Amino acid sequence: MDFIKTTEQDSKYDHLEKMTVSELLTNINNEDKTVPFAVSKVIPQIEKLVSEIVIRMKNGGRLFYIGAGTSGRLGIVDASECPPTFGVSHDLVVGLIAGGDTAIRKAVEFAEDDTHQGWKDLQEHSISENDTVIGIAASGTTPYVIGALKECNNHNILTGCITCNRNSPLSNVSKLPIEIIVGSEFVTGSSRMKAGTAQKLVLNMISTAVMIQLGKVKGNKMVDMQLSNHKLVERGEKMIMSELQVSQQIAKKLLEKHKNVRKAILNYDKKNK
Repeated sequence: MDFIKTTEQDSKYDHLEKMTVSELLTNINNEDKTVPFAVSKVIPQIEKLVSEIVIRMKNGGRLFYIGAGTSGRLGIVDASECPPTFGVSHDLVVGLIAGGDTAIRKAVEFAEDDTHQGWKDLQEHSISENDTVIGIAASGTTPYVIGALKECNNHNILTGCITCNRNSPLSNVSKLPIEIIVGSEFVTGSSRMKAGTAQKLVLNMISTAVMIQLGKVKGNKMVDMQLSNHKLVERGEKMIMSELQVSQQIAKKLLEKHKNVRKAILNYDKKNK
């Protein structure tokens, strides 16, 4: 199959500058509505990758996201949200971006074109065969990401990818590729739009499904979340009240004592057996 960059194809819309604000917003929204449908088509691909990640994490492995530009930033966002949401350590899910932390806020020129730096960045984290590396690139052609995955394959490290072009160079070096075909963007080539939305949805699916499989959710509640602000403390109290059918006063005391929703619930159960 020939490689065609659908993410670079001309927008279905033209003369954008002549549209009213209402027309612009409506048309962007109409395009965005197609993204979840595109994601639904690749659930089997996502399932294979999640299943393999869980196996490795149960053996002490970690999950790495690696990307450049928007794709790299999306990986960092997802990784950074795992500790507060699921109470895991900051080095369990790691996001890496071409150009380093500076590139999170500012584009670093030509950083994504370095075919060797991605692997060097992974080596700084003592990457091993228990780990999984997911390359994120809407185009599927980013040298920084492709180079990193090639080296991972050479070292028997599981590789996956999230891209929005079919049969891309990145997919071809990934053992478990995920290809979300969202088509052309509203603004031609602006892959931070539909492609970025698709990547964000899939990253949410991967990390959430993995953490649930690892036992980080009880029922439908984030019982291992970090109690890092008043809103989350109140949420924790409500979880305890609902689970144990106790008053807010008792829930508050349990949470203050155990500093963790799961521990509060488990210790209260033991006390009353």
